[in-house]
Amino acid sequence: MDEKELKLKISASPHVRSEATTADIMSDVMIALVPATAFGVYLFGKHAAFLVLACVLSAVLAEFIYEKLMKLPVTVGDFSAVVTGLLLAMNLPPELPIWMGVLGSVFAIIVVKQLFGGLGKNFMNPALAARCFLLLSFGASMTRFVYDGVTSATPLALLKNGSHVELKNMFLGYTAGTIGETSAVALLIGAVYLLIKRVISPKIPLVYIGTFAIAMTIYAIVKDKDVVNFVLCEICGGGLMLGAWFMATDYVTSPITPVGKIIYGIVLGLLTFTLRIFGNGAEGVSYAIIMSNLLVPLIEMATKPKAFGEGAEMSAEDKKKKKAEEKEAKKAKAEEDADKKEASESDKKPDASEKTSKKEGKDIKGIFKAICAIMLITVIMGAILGTVYSVTKEPIEKAEEKAKQEAYKEVFPEASDILSVSEDQLDYGQINNLIQSFGFTHDTIDEICLVSDADKSLIGYIVVVTNDNGYGGKIQMVVGMRKDATITGLAFLELKESPGLGMEADKDKFKNQFVGKHETRYEYTKTGAVVDSQIDAISGATITTSAVTDGVNAAVALITMLGGE
Repeated sequence: MDEKELKLKISASPHVRSEATTADIMSDVMIALVPATAFGVYLFGKHAAFLVLACVLSAVLAEFIYEKLMKLPVTVGDFSAVVTGLLLAMNLPPELPIWMGVLGSVFAIIVVKQLFGGLGKNFMNPALAARCFLLLSFGASMTRFVYDGVTSATPLALLKNGSHVELKNMFLGYTAGTIGETSAVALLIGAVYLLIKRVISPKIPLVYIGTFAIAMTIYAIVKDKDVVNFVLCEICGGGLMLGAWFMATDYVTSPITPVGKIIYGIVLGLLTFTLRIFGNGAEGVSYAIIMSNLLVPLIEMATKPKAFGEGAEMSAEDKKKKKAEEKEAKKAKAEEDADKKEASESDKKPDASEKTSKKEGKDIKGIFKAICAIMLITVIMGAILGTVYSVTKEPIEKAEEKAKQEAYKEVFPEASDILSVSEDQLDYGQINNLIQSFGFTHDTIDEICLVSDADKSLIGYIVVVTNDNGYGGKIQMVVGMRKDATITGLAFLELKESPGLGMEADKDKFKNQFVGKHETRYEYTKTGAVVDSQIDAISGATITTSAVTDGVNAAVALITMLGGE
């Protein structure tokens, strides 16, 4: 007998056999990620390519060295480490320093995978765990996105701040974001490949995306947004496609029970929705998946199907009776002729088809129950959101009005009376068309106020202007000016820039650079201001500086156009 034939594998029944190996499955995943990887490298350039290569090589090397040191079988040949490194790279900003990507790969392989026993024993997705580790450790670098050579906010950040986002660009991938998340179409091509090869089941991704879409639709209706554009942009952005098709379906960290998959998908959809809408960030997929990974053992325990024959235990007396009946039945059968035997054998065929139809009926029933459950959950969520919105609407509006009045006083301390010019008195649409024609394509005039002194004489203006080109989205600022366009103050109603960088715009050191100046146009400089029209840029926050300067220039252009009277 051949030596190989003696190496028997013993395991409990039932036995499900498949010719697919771990290496085969991982190879298919790598092939499926090729379109998104190639597009990411094409879009973001050679640094992105080096980052992908560094993540993959460091993941493989970390696994090899660890297994050698621990005297364990070397498993790099199953390509699981390659997939982990590749998925991590897909979730990283294109300009992230190489050493941070390497650190993330080592963390994913050693801490999340190997220390828990290796492939098949990790309790959460290693690539996403590493991404969250890097986000917590290097927040500034992990949230800095560069597209077309310019640092800019991601589409979801803009969407969260109320800015318009082009759905076509998000679907094709011509936007800022991580290396592998931008192109929804490239990710869908990879997903189709995995479905054709039967590497993944569509159940988890479809339930995940479906639940998320329903929740977002309800939210969009409540908030009076452009429902179709808003929901589709949310689906195409923030790594949802990458997470749903390539990471939520991970064999090790997702449920294996049919009902469990549906519950898992619902939990993922609701968590992602909650984190995106009510969290500080605009993404949420990474945290949603690793939190759901932790719930998988509980989900599987709750949805474990009954074992065959469970609950049908027989007493010893019942067993004897059954045995006797079986003997009598055998005698009767032995006396039957061959024709009767053939007929009894042929009768078995309809029984098999009947079982199949029953099974199909159960599957349809299960899917129907899942759909009903999703609808019920989303209706309840919609009711809760609607209630919360109605309860909090008035207090929020009062708080916003109070903040606005305080900002007015800050930018024009001498004001005795501030009168807002309503839309009935002034055509803001026409005003903004003129502002756009002056070249301020990212600025919108939201409000103009007339400022009077104690004698009721006009002494200046307060202009509320929004620039949608900030690093973290839109920046709404309040600019106070005298009739000759001399700036009296600058304040912010909305500023969501990076802490320690763009948020420095709200410090007096930056804002006071505008105060007391009377220029027709201001520009920022990185080399130190030498004339009144120059503003020193905030170190490391050029985009924020540019957005604020543009907003001030738009306000100045408006007052100049009005002629100061």
